[in-house]
Amino acid sequence: MSSEVFLRVDRLKKEFSLKVAWLEAIFKGKKRIVKAVDDVSFYIKKGETLGIVGESGSGKTTLGRTVIRLVEPTSGKIIMDGMELTQLKGETLRRERRNFSIIFQDPMASLNPYMRVGKIVSHPLEIHNIGTKQERKEKILWLFEKFNLTPADEFYNRFPKHLSGGQRQRVVIARALITNPKFIVADEPTAMLDVSVRSQILKLMIEIKYEFKLTYLFITHDLASAKYICDRIGVMYLGKIVEIANKEDIFKEPLHPYTKILMSSIPIPDPNIKREKLIPKGEIPSATNIPTGCRFHTRCPFAKSICREKEPELKDVGGRLVACHIV
Repeated sequence: MSSEVFLRVDRLKKEFSLKVAWLEAIFKGKKRIVKAVDDVSFYIKKGETLGIVGESGSGKTTLGRTVIRLVEPTSGKIIMDGMELTQLKGETLRRERRNFSIIFQDPMASLNPYMRVGKIVSHPLEIHNIGTKQERKEKILWLFEKFNLTPADEFYNRFPKHLSGGQRQRVVIARALITNPKFIVADEPTAMLDVSVRSQILKLMIEIKYEFKLTYLFITHDLASAKYICDRIGVMYLGKIVEIANKEDIFKEPLHPYTKILMSSIPIPDPNIKREKLIPKGEIPSATNIPTGCRFHTRCPFAKSICREKEPELKDVGGRLVACHIV
């Protein structure tokens, strides 16, 4: 892994406006805003895998899609390999898209059921006008062989419905790699797979990371997968990153109360070892009505009065970043 920073995200925000009834809009005079990603900053070194973990509704998927501009940011900067993506438009952005890609969570939903697998994987090459028809097919067959989709010629002409879940996810990964990108957002790539298949896909992702010299943003709610594949982990809650650290530090000694709660939920495969489980109060609040102060204080078992009044900033605590008043 290089010490060179490949991706830098600075104060990124993504807000969505919700539709409200016309009477409410007239008399209350305000819009309902969802702050899906709220003032998020982080970096990823070249060749590194940064994991983003958190509960459903914390903004992980929106963050990943905004970083590669599948979703347009409300504000902030995204600098990838020295180029500011937030300044690119039109044809310039379209050409740059070959350098980054995404692996979606549900392979069946992300594959066109009416297209043959070979056509699906070749589509990015056609969009970017890369290679001849024969060169495209040869590259796809080579990837299929590498990903154990054999016999490759047979898989090339199959439809997605004729593949297993693991085979479909391999096709999605092949499509993400077909343009030789430098950066990939993996959005819960093993969430829809059987446990026995997950380890195979994770192992494949690690192998291709080194072979193709990739940099990953790995989004997951599965802490075991994050521990296996990531170099550093960022913990996200209600649109904010509350802690970023090396994975060893996160799992050995979590500092933020929310991180502690997540880590205490991991089962230990030894009945003789008992660990205190920290249970948060209630459910994650709505992103349209974010609590004042620290947004986790409504569920935090350690909250103090300052937590309800002032929002904490990410600060350096022993070589890691933590947003908490009591750390």
